[in-house]
Amino acid sequence: MEQFEEDLVEALKDVVKAGNWQCVGDAAKIKSPCTKFYADDGEHIVLVRTEEGRFWAMDSSCPHEGGPLDQGDIEDLGDGKLALICPWHYFDFSLETGSSSTGLQNQVYDVRVVDGKVYINTQSTLSRYPVPVAKTAKTDVLSPVEIKSASSENTLCFWATKILCTADPKEKVALTKDVQRWWDTGKITEIGECAPPNQPSRMDSLTVVEPGKIKRGKGGTQASRVALLHSLANIEQWAIDVSWDIIARFSSVQLSTGDSMPQQFFSDFVKVAGDEAKHYDLLEERIKELGSSFGALPVHNGLWQSATETSHDLLARLAIVHMVHEARGLDVHPQTLSRFAAQGDTNSVKILKVIYTDEITHVAAGLRWFTYICSKEGRDCLTTFHDLVKLHFKGYLKPPFNTEGRMTAGMTEEWYVPLVKPSS
Repeated sequence: MEQFEEDLVEALKDVVKAGNWQCVGDAAKIKSPCTKFYADDGEHIVLVRTEEGRFWAMDSSCPHEGGPLDQGDIEDLGDGKLALICPWHYFDFSLETGSSSTGLQNQVYDVRVVDGKVYINTQSTLSRYPVPVAKTAKTDVLSPVEIKSASSENTLCFWATKILCTADPKEKVALTKDVQRWWDTGKITEIGECAPPNQPSRMDSLTVVEPGKIKRGKGGTQASRVALLHSLANIEQWAIDVSWDIIARFSSVQLSTGDSMPQQFFSDFVKVAGDEAKHYDLLEERIKELGSSFGALPVHNGLWQSATETSHDLLARLAIVHMVHEARGLDVHPQTLSRFAAQGDTNSVKILKVIYTDEITHVAAGLRWFTYICSKEGRDCLTTFHDLVKLHFKGYLKPPFNTEGRMTAGMTEEWYVPLVKPSS
């Protein structure tokens, strides 16, 4: 009988392994609402524990822009349906299905509690601690050149750096519009060189907090819409800075051919900066109309984290910021628009349509200069892009994709579909 029991235990272990059930700990010891487990394939998982003691699991990286869902809040969206809320842009993901009112879909995993142990059904090996990442071979990067002396005031880089060091968002917007006009009319003709700051300036009254500390109003309320508009305005302010940063930081970069970036590269990103300034203005005014103001809510610096991650390589910056993050903005546009339309908020809908049209051109600009550099340097565009995304972006790209919007920007499916998690 004793031998039979031992054989049974071993057989059950084999069943668990074959079913990809990973034991992650004692249910009684998992007290936190959200616990992150690190996966060996980089697709980390958040285990959610509700107040009733039920467990759910999904990918910990938000399918929108990689926000940390393990730092999010659990909300009741009505009828007892619980959702995990991304702390970056307040996107909701059903604990049961992973679906979102934004149209996005997150991967969910079956969870079972057996004999007081919590099991997650996944092919990945899970750990409470980060999994060491094997170092990849170093690839050629387009690094900024060390700047020995600053340019005069009559250069684009001087003003780019000045804008980055301008804390007041209204002044930042006004100065951006001035510099765009001066560049377009020929008042400024030289690109110049200037070392940009490691971090753009922000007003002391603006509370920048860890993403997980940001709270929002309940879904469907005016408070929720204000929170989303506030989040978008924050993103636009960072987008202004990212646009000027790419100009200043990579002004002296040289391709392997010995060529510098052409003037049109800088003109394109001056326009992007001007568009982002326009977007901030529109959103800030709309927030006022709804009885609030920019700065009334805490903000995060998620976009700048991506800029910092890619500050050493122009190709990586173009790939991650403009071809991943901005393209993701196109993906969520339809559902974001319908959310405001459902509340009868036509003024916000008009603003979102303007932003969407401009963002298509921003994705196109990133794609255009990414392919330009690859062509000049004899690199395979698709392979280079895929390698950079895997290196610098958290997790896989996740459907649904706005195929029409991406196609308008010139981004065909061959660019992003290979970066989707393979079906098991």
